[in-house]
Amino acid sequence: MFVAEKATGHLIEVLDTNALFDPHMTAVQGSLHYGEEAQDPEPYPKSELVFPSGEPLPVCWTDPDYRRRR
Repeated sequence: MFVAEKATGHLIEVLDTNALFDPHMTAVQGSLHYGEEAQDPEPYPKSELVFPSGEPLPVCWTDPDYRRRR
């Protein structure tokens, strides 16, 4: 699955989608897709990621207490 960095718009291939969906995980392992080839995997904070369209990630993926804050 691909997401984008908020600041640059560069695509990140998420290598562990379970970590992306888990609201208790604050970062995901991903490979930056910028330039000729994908870069080595590194952690990316979820707070700095959005969908490629620019939409934010769902709150249920980033906040473990999202149901209490309605």
